[in-house]
Order: sequence, then C-alpha cells, then structure tokens
Amino acid sequence: MTQDDFVTITPNGLYCKYGDFYIDPVQPMPVAVISHAHADHAVSGNDKVYCTAGTAAFMKLRYGKNAAKVFYTLQYNQPFIIGGVQLTFIPAGHMLGSAQVLMEYEGVKYLYTGDYKLQADITCEPIEWVTADVLITESTFADPAILHPDPIAEIQKLNAIKTNILLGAYGLGKSQRLINLINTYAPQKKVLVHHRIVPINAIYEKMGFPPGKYQVYGRKLMKTQEEFVYIVPPFTFDSYIRATGVTRLFASGWKNLQVNERDTLFISDHVDWNDILQAIKHVQPKQIWTLHGNGAHLKKYFGDDLIVKLLN
Repeated sequence: MTQDDFVTITPNGLYCKYGDFYIDPVQPMPVAVISHAHADHAVSGNDKVYCTAGTAAFMKLRYGKNAAKVFYTLQYNQPFIIGGVQLTFIPAGHMLGSAQVLMEYEGVKYLYTGDYKLQADITCEPIEWVTADVLITESTFADPAILHPDPIAEIQKLNAIKTNILLGAYGLGKSQRLINLINTYAPQKKVLVHHRIVPINAIYEKMGFPPGKYQVYGRKLMKTQEEFVYIVPPFTFDSYIRATGVTRLFASGWKNLQVNERDTLFISDHVDWNDILQAIKHVQPKQIWTLHGNGAHLKKYFGDDLIVKLLN
C-alpha cells in the first residue's frame, strides 16, 4: 500500500520519515541522499552523504573540507539500505553523476527523478528507466507551452555569428555539454573557458567523459576576431554586461535568461512537457507527485485517469 506521506516537504527539504533521511536537503542534515551536485540540490555540511562518485567529486571540489563529514559513494543500480528503506541510484541524464533515486518500502516503489534529461548528451551517463508505483518528478518546465528545441539546431545557429561570442552558462554540467556540442556542430569555432570551469573539466576527463577541445581564456585572444566562443559562468557573464565587440548569449531553457531577441540559445538540461509525458509512459506509475515547479498542468491533463499530487 502506498504511503501518502512517504516523502514530505519540510523547511529543510524533502524528508523520508520511513528511512529518516533527506533527499537533496536545503540545509545541512544528519543523513542526506544527494541526486546531483548542482548547488540547489547539494549543500555543504551534511554529516552523512549518499551519492554517486561523480557527485562526490564535484561536491569536494566546490566545498572542500566542508563538503560532508562522510561520503558513501554508490554505483548506479547498486541497492543500499538506509533505515527501513532500500534505495538504488538510476542514471538521470542531467549531468555527470546525476541520479534518480529509487526507493522501495513495504513492496512499494517510489522514484524520485531529481533533475533529469532525455536529450542525448555524451558528457554524462544517459538516462535509464525503471518502473515504479509513484513517480516523484521535477516539474520545472511541466507546461504544454514549453517545448525545448533541438539542441543541435540551436548550436548550429552559432555558425552564422561571425563575431566573437561571450556565452554564459552554468559552469557545472551545461558548460561541458556546450564544449562538446560546439566542437561537434560548430567546429570552426574556438572554445575558450573561464578559469573556474577548468577544474570541473578535469573531473569530467578523469571520469571518462572528456568534453572536447578548449583553451583557457586569455585577454589577448579575445582581442582578435577569430570566432572565439568564450564560455563563462553567470556571475562573470553579468559583470561583462557592457562588453563590446562580442555577441552576448546565455544558454538556458528559460526565456527570461535570453539576453537579446535576435540571437537566442535555448538549451536546457531539464525535461520539457513532452519529455515528462514520455517519462510517465516508461515508469508506468499509479501516482505522480510533483515538486521543483508547478504540477498543475499535469493534474489537469490526467484528470481522473491518474492521481497527481502537488508536493509544493
């Protein structure tokens, strides 16, 4: 029988009382299960952290000694027990090391997706599917009006831009995907990266997911017009708001992050509406619980055919 309170939203994050652990807590907790290393899912200072090796490596890079007191790193599809709950990490396709969390309790399977992506991306493990009784899905773009364009076609738009490009992107996950896409589909471009992205790339390379060719940014390089694409994290991108002689772009699925109407770059690492519907077909849940966004459209779409519960 499904436990309606198997996970609950608390001020500290998503909590499973049946195993006494938090999933992606927003405050340091005694026991944390971390789906992936982005800062909005992986805070520092937890006592015990259960995660994949990739997630642990990125957390240690970002937080140093404060990352966690103890890391327990698990391989994908390797069951483990916390309290009375069996957990298994399933590849989520969001970024290197990202995982869905399959939880089994008293014969019922609950699948927490974390952030996930269906689009092909050779810089991370591809998503895998398991069936579950309850699908706990992120709903960042759970809106029929939001459909992500083909990322290859988006990157190929760079071929028509002959100036140097200042490209804003999240340093972890998105930047590595962009390096690979540019190398593959805009090969005449020369990729430069901000120095803070370099150690992240090194982890990708060490773990067998090299993003591709790039150089570390140098001021002299960008003073010449050689079709450079300089990838920078958001804080640097915002500080270059008055940059001249370059085309400014920000790679995101969010329309409000596109910095000009003429040149847009809609590349998202989250599922869109059609992707979520496809995920539901694969998982075959009896119930859908939504969080990290608005699940109202899914609730309306399924009506009485499927239970949809909004956790936030």
